[in-house]
Amino acid sequence: MLEFSPLSKQTTVLRISTKKMGAQILIVTAFLALTSSLAFASDPSPLQDFCVAVDDPKRTCSLFFFSSQLLSLQCLLLFVNGKFCKDPKLATAEDFSFKGLDIAGNTSNKVGSNVTQVNVAQIAGLNTLGVSLARIDYAPYGLNPPHTHPRATEILTVLEGTLYVGFVTSNPENRLFTKVLNKGDVFVFPEGLIHFQFNTGHTNAVAIAGFGSQNPGVITIANAVFGSKPPISDDVLAKAFQVDKKVVDYLQAQFWVNN
Repeated sequence: MLEFSPLSKQTTVLRISTKKMGAQILIVTAFLALTSSLAFASDPSPLQDFCVAVDDPKRTCSLFFFSSQLLSLQCLLLFVNGKFCKDPKLATAEDFSFKGLDIAGNTSNKVGSNVTQVNVAQIAGLNTLGVSLARIDYAPYGLNPPHTHPRATEILTVLEGTLYVGFVTSNPENRLFTKVLNKGDVFVFPEGLIHFQFNTGHTNAVAIAGFGSQNPGVITIANAVFGSKPPISDDVLAKAFQVDKKVVDYLQAQFWVNN
């Protein structure tokens, strides 16, 4: 028999009788698997107002002086979302701001696009807050190549120009959703699905993308498959793409642009 005894709003004790232990362990395992999958479906909710990220825990320390003499060194070593947290008393407005999103990115590359990321690496105060954004610049006929964000849904709005955008659903359907977006239009790319944006116009285009993670990550499909280090065996790729190995070797020899 399963018995749940709440100790508080945050804590629950689970008691299991010795009868039918095997079946009950299976039930408990399934229950824990379900709750764990729900708990880690997205960035965890913060348990404090903010947690300004620092890479060096020494930067979380406060020095206390009296008459030019060091009295004490106090450090707050809180580790959240893969980052050390700065002592909240030492946080400043600079920890929550970023400059430069008005500056166009350099699109003079093979794909004709550039992504300016604004995530926890650029704004330390985003740590634990579960959001980030990016500016995407496109040259005429520029492409943000097919890619995925393994940790975030993306919502994109066009500021200038016209974009042909789309995403592909998972196996087995692999259904393609596409739309032409003009200035002011918005489109959503579900978390983890392959998607792209292509500038169909004769002029530059600009878009802003919001993400449901402080660090959404990006996997550019062509780069990952043909530009991995070390390279994937050409036998594997030739069979997977049903092409001659010479084609694979040619693709692996290319310089792949990371946006």
